[in-house]
Amino acid sequence: MKIQTKDDRRRRIQLRQRKRISGSPERPRLSVFRSVSHIYAQVIDDLTGRTLASASSVEPSVKGAFEQGVTGGNLKGAEAIGKAIAERAIEKGIKRVVFDRSGFLYHGRIRAVADAARKAGLEF
Repeated sequence: MKIQTKDDRRRRIQLRQRKRISGSPERPRLSVFRSVSHIYAQVIDDLTGRTLASASSVEPSVKGAFEQGVTGGNLKGAEAIGKAIAERAIEKGIKRVVFDRSGFLYHGRIRAVADAARKAGLEF
């Protein structure tokens, strides 16, 4: 794969990570994706290929709980998504996960999701 854009670079890093990171029923994978204006998180069991829990900044239930000035494109929105995904995973009986940053650098909104999920009770 020839790297021509930033997205090509991110995809290459993502593929390299996915060789090592895999979700199981005991410890599923917490995958995070960010776009310019939204952020998405999923808890995935890779053996069955099923999404066990998900949260995103486009969901009406999550979006409605945002305070003034909070969107999916800023840190406070990412923290809200991290908290929401942790609560939904714990409801399903999932305490431990493997964090998958999907090729994004671990800072900013990606780090905010991870820190908020840890603070809300997920272990990784």
